[in-house]
Amino acid sequence: MSITNDTLHFLKALEANNNREWFNENKSIFKSHEANAKAFFQEIEKELNTIDNISGHKVYRIYRDVRFSKDKSPYKNRFAGGFTRATAALRGGYYLNIEPGNSGVGGGFYSPNKEDLQRIRQEVAFDPTPLQAILNETKFKQTFGELQGDALKTAPRGYNIDSPGIEILQKKQFILFKSFTDKEVISPDFLKNVIMTYSVLRPFFDYMSDVLTTDENGTSIL
Repeated sequence: MSITNDTLHFLKALEANNNREWFNENKSIFKSHEANAKAFFQEIEKELNTIDNISGHKVYRIYRDVRFSKDKSPYKNRFAGGFTRATAALRGGYYLNIEPGNSGVGGGFYSPNKEDLQRIRQEVAFDPTPLQAILNETKFKQTFGELQGDALKTAPRGYNIDSPGIEILQKKQFILFKSFTDKEVISPDFLKNVIMTYSVLRPFFDYMSDVLTTDENGTSIL
């Protein structure tokens, strides 16, 4: 199972002809590429379950929500979706984006709620070194680079700007992402490389799961 060059060409054409008339004229072609993409996501879930416990996946709809957007283009020029980790004990989610010139693999915590964000900061403030060790591990760093996501410009309330781990404490999102070129996406090895990338991400999820399923004393809250 693989992503074809034809799929990327279709998505490029959709970006250049992002209107309902063109899309309706080419809807049967879209459906064919969508079916292949969904089958690819299904295969990813199957393989991902060999290294983690996944409860399911979702491929996002091609239709854009334009109600509150200045960009009224009706369609996305990508196939994207996420994979949910199973049970309340496993936190975080994996993400896959197939888009010409902007494909990538990653995961994390895109919009943690207030309680989760507070608990993460509490743990990092107590001792930032376990998370820093994960983020700075050689293979992890080579794969994802820096921890991404929106951040405060100063220290969060209750913390000092010179606190150890302040670069993590300032984060409002915790996102890790690895880009893939179009050539890499259509390679027969892409599926294997996606799973390999997810396996590198796993220690980060394990750390966050331990933190978010315990209180400040390390006692389980499940």
